[in-house]
Formats: sequence, structure tokens, C-alpha cells
Amino acid sequence: MSSETIIFIGVGVYLVAMLYIGIRAAKTVDSTENFIVAGRRMPLWIGSATIIATWFGGGTMMGGAGAAYEHGLLGVIADPFGGALCLFIVGYFFARIFRRLRLLTFIDFFQNRYGTTAATIAAIGSISSNIGWTGALLVAFGFVFETLTGVPLEIGIMGGALVVFVYTVAGGMWAVAMTDFVQMAVIAVGLVMLLVVVLIDVGGWGNIAPHLPEDTFRMIPVERSALHWLNYFRAWLIFGLADVTAQTLIQRACSAKNEQTAQNSFYLAGFGHLFLGLIPVTLGIIASITMPGLTDPETVIPELAIAHLHPVAIAIFVGALLAAIMSSADSALLAAASVFSVNILPLFKPKVSDRQQLMATRIAIPVLGSIAVYVALEVQVVYNLILDANSVILVCVTVPFIVGVWWKRANRTGALASMGMGFLTWFVAIVYAPDFPGDLLGLLVGLVTMIVVTLLTQKADPPQPLRNIDGEVVEFKDRLGTLPLFSRAR
Repeated sequence: MSSETIIFIGVGVYLVAMLYIGIRAAKTVDSTENFIVAGRRMPLWIGSATIIATWFGGGTMMGGAGAAYEHGLLGVIADPFGGALCLFIVGYFFARIFRRLRLLTFIDFFQNRYGTTAATIAAIGSISSNIGWTGALLVAFGFVFETLTGVPLEIGIMGGALVVFVYTVAGGMWAVAMTDFVQMAVIAVGLVMLLVVVLIDVGGWGNIAPHLPEDTFRMIPVERSALHWLNYFRAWLIFGLADVTAQTLIQRACSAKNEQTAQNSFYLAGFGHLFLGLIPVTLGIIASITMPGLTDPETVIPELAIAHLHPVAIAIFVGALLAAIMSSADSALLAAASVFSVNILPLFKPKVSDRQQLMATRIAIPVLGSIAVYVALEVQVVYNLILDANSVILVCVTVPFIVGVWWKRANRTGALASMGMGFLTWFVAIVYAPDFPGDLLGLLVGLVTMIVVTLLTQKADPPQPLRNIDGEVVEFKDRLGTLPLFSRAR
């Protein structure tokens, strides 16, 4: 058989397996809570795997390798380094309190603390970010198919989207988590296999290192200008801080069976993401020497697979690539659909039954996914698309989210002022100073605005307490991720 036939068979088997797992998981879904947060019964081993699989997507696999190919470690500060930092931050500062609140979305937190207007703004930002993220992942999916099989990019994007739609609509969070577990194993096997084969074929790292540019492993800017340093910090924060508000992550904290499981799932996932994330980065660096002058550096991983792997091994590795992409795309779509049904739909239909909400979530997945397909077809740059999708969240949502969890005095007026000033600052910056990190400036302006306005409006707008899903007040205490890692908490 030809290489293309072997790859098609392998990919076909993999996609059928994902559909089977997703549809089987649908049998456990009989309510919105089961669909969105897996009935809050997710154990540590599944929780850790689904977080890694969600976080380790096409951006890390394809975009990260391409960025490392061109710029070394400085090109991948945002991911995997910032991505891993984000997981540790969520595990230490947010996982326990959100499991305790038992919410369905992090927008519910905005509703309780800041009211409907702030919650709606955060919901629109979250949905937009997840659509952008999904679009970027579908671009990566299309790149894989086009590079390895010759199938046009557009067909790969639409075909990958269809499979993700089907199993996510069928089983929700439990289907996503179970497919993520399998996908995580495939990703690990495929990446390690490719790295080992490439290192053997090039004669070991010793044959690569002498040819690398001096600054390949540098992790701080070479230039000392203020603009370079601001862009450097922006790279850390665009994932490391902005994504602590990600519905895909908060949803998994809420899905854990208890607070200790929620906390430890993020710690294990942080280490797992960094370990796996450095493999495509290493491959990108190796390819910068062995495959100089690639027209599109984001295709470096499939190019390495074609050059170094047997067709059967390529089929396995294609499965790993697809696993990395699909495991993130399904989570982003589920997150966007969850926010829509829980936080946007009630604005138009106040009295929504659980059955109607479940149906709305399922319908929203292919609808929002279709918008993501359009984005993917129009904007075909993986890594930058993912970063840009986070900018709105960073300037509008991050400050009110963090301050609202950790400062009792945070109020609605301060949050709305922060959102408005953060967005306005960012928008003005991208119009008049496009080379300046406007989202970082928007974050700083939003923080100052939040603090000042909150302090000035305490009497006119008293802060609201933290409330769980039942409307009960939750105390601001015992929130840090300091529970035991391996023994049962008392």
C-alpha cells in the first residue's frame, strides 16, 4: 500500500474510535450538570489527562515548533512556558474555591459578584476567545492533512470540525474527558517516538548543538529597549495570566470529585504540559539545522514525520497530531456552548428548564463551531491566532476575575470601569501603535482603574459576597492549593 493509503487507514481508525468513545459517554448524560461538568465526579487520573490534552493543542504542537524553529526558546515563552505557568496558578489560587462554589461556568461568578452587565461582557469575551482558539486548532488540523496526505487545507478543516462536533454534542464533558485520556496517550507515544527517531537519524544531539545560533536557548530579550521587554512580559502573561479565566480550565476544576482532586489535577497537568510541550520545541530547534529555509515553519512537525518515519509510524504520529488538535478543539467548543446556554440564553428566555438548557448547549456546539470554521478558513496562522484570541480576555476579564476572587471589597462599579478602560486602552493602542503590546497596557490600566474606582464607590455600591450554585454565601478562606498531593486531605 502507498504511504497515503496507510495514513488514511490509520486516521480513519482513530477518528472512528473517538466517535465510539464519545457516543458511549452520551449514555451518562441526562442533565445540564452531567453534560457541562461531568456530574462533578471526575477522578484525578482523568482530570489531569483532560487538562493536559486540552492545554496541549495545535498551538503547542504545530505553532510552538514553528516558533522555536524561527526564534528558539524566546519564540515559545507564551506556550509551553506561559501555558504551564497558568496551570500552576489555577491549581494554587483558584481550583479549590471554584470546586467549592460548584458553578457551571466562571461567568456565574461574574453574575454573583458584579451583576448581569459584567457577566454578559465576560461571556461575550469568553465565547469569542474560544471561537478564535477553535479556529486556530482547525487550521492546525488542516495543515496536518494537507502536508501528509495532499488533502486540501479547507477539506481537512471541515472534516476535523465535523468529527469534533459529533462526539462533543453526544457526550459533553464526560465524552471530552474520556476521549482526552485516550488522546493524551496517543500524543505522548507519537511525540516521544518522533523525537527518538529524529535524534537517531541526525546522529544525536551532539551533531546539532554546535550548529545552533548562540541565542537559541536564551529566555530573556537580547535587546534592552523598553518595547522589547514589554513584549516579553506580554508573552508570559497572554497565556500565563489571561487564561486563568479560561472556561475550559474552570470547567475542569468544577468537574473534579473534590477540592483536593481539582487542585492536584492542575499541578500534575502543569508538569505534564511543560514536559510534552518541550518535545515539539526541541524538534523545531533540530529542524532549524536539518531543514533550513522552510516556507511555512508551522509545518515543521509533519515535515519531520515525512522525512524520518516509516509510513506505519507516520500513521501513528498523525494520530498524535490529530489528538493534540481535537482534544483542545472539543474543550473550547464545549466551553463556548456552556457559556452560551448558561449565561447568554437566560437573557432572552429567563425561565429555561434543565432539559431546554441541555438542548441549547448541544445545539450551540455546531453553531459556534461553524463560526470557528469560518475563522479558520479566513485566518490561517495558528500560533498568532491563538495569542490574538486571548487579548480581549486579558484586557476585559482577567482583572475583575482575579480581584473578585481575592479582594472582598471588589464591586460592580469597579469591575465595569476596569473592563471599559482596559478594552479602550487596548483598542486605541492597536489602532495608533500596533507594534506596542496594547493588551499588556490595557491590563495595567484595568488594574489601576479597578482599585481606584472600587475604593471610591464602596458606599454607593457595596460589594457582593461569593455565592455557590445554591445562592449560599461562601467565606473568603482556605482557598490556596496547599492540600496534600498524594495523601487524603483531612
